[in-house]
Amino acid sequence: MIAQVMSQVMVAMKNRAQEQAYAQFGTKRFVGLQDVAVDLNRLNEPGLWAVIGSFEGAWLLLKFEKEIENTSSFVGQWKGIDPKNWISSMNKSEYESAVEGLRQHISLGDVYQANICRVLATEIEDEGFEIEGLANLLTTGNPAPYSCVINVKDQAHERLTKDVALVSASPELFLERKDQHISSSPIKGTGRTASDLTDKDRAENVMIVDLVRNDLSRVCQTGSINVPSLLEIQEHPGLVHLVSTVSGELNENTTWSQIFDATFPPGSVSGAPKISALKLIKKFETSLRGPYCGAIGWINTFNNTASIAVGIRTFWKDKNKLLFGTGAGITWGSEPEKEWQETELKCAKLFQVASKAQGHT
Repeated sequence: MIAQVMSQVMVAMKNRAQEQAYAQFGTKRFVGLQDVAVDLNRLNEPGLWAVIGSFEGAWLLLKFEKEIENTSSFVGQWKGIDPKNWISSMNKSEYESAVEGLRQHISLGDVYQANICRVLATEIEDEGFEIEGLANLLTTGNPAPYSCVINVKDQAHERLTKDVALVSASPELFLERKDQHISSSPIKGTGRTASDLTDKDRAENVMIVDLVRNDLSRVCQTGSINVPSLLEIQEHPGLVHLVSTVSGELNENTTWSQIFDATFPPGSVSGAPKISALKLIKKFETSLRGPYCGAIGWINTFNNTASIAVGIRTFWKDKNKLLFGTGAGITWGSEPEKEWQETELKCAKLFQVASKAQGHT
């Protein structure tokens, strides 16, 4: 009898967790968790999918029952985090040493450009730190074109080993799909104002545009690749970016697995040539990036549409820790001190927002 009651309680808890699970992208909310997968070939079947791809290539695919429009505020509590409590995977001297080490490889011709990133972490309690509370703060304090919140408790599905709690204020489009048309808008070049952007930033952007053109050409029709926008200046809270757009027409019957094989990880947060850059990133970085610099977004395989952001300006929870990543693109013209300052700039606004308290709304 006791076992039966416990079984009923567990089923009720799972059903409730499934009902409460959601993934929201802007005002588009996916609800009714149906399945959890890690194999990209699952994207061959019809469904509404929220996708999280780690920079290292591990995928979490969440299949939902339906899409609804949600414009209301997120309901959650957030105590606020003191910016001094974040611990970086590399301190200033270690980061500058990594930049200098990479410059030496550039001088030898091993690579033209690569990103060097660091991951910051802080401990949080379960009580008073709800991801929706942080989402509310980011929505008002740091609005972004590819904002998203994914909140799924581990009880919602047997294949989950921990909660999925992620909130992103990403400004960068990794992949957008409308039927057979696909595009990517890499960011390269960051400053406080447009006057901070340099020839180095512009050269770096063009270099990554060439890389993205090459990536997309592996799955697109010959002659269909074009660059509708080059070196556009975009303003975001606390900084500006140089952004370009590359687009093409997919080959017939191209699968999502093939698309990601050709384009992942995003070129703007890896480097050129990509294979060489990834080897050097592994050499110089001291921690895994996880969803930072990976891919976060939605795919509707009913109608072949998708919007997937580069996982930057992103907070994610891993058990009792909250994590956040920051980095900079390194070329031969990089100055280690300035690259460190760029990583600090990318943290500053987001950490300021996350330091505030948020009550239940």
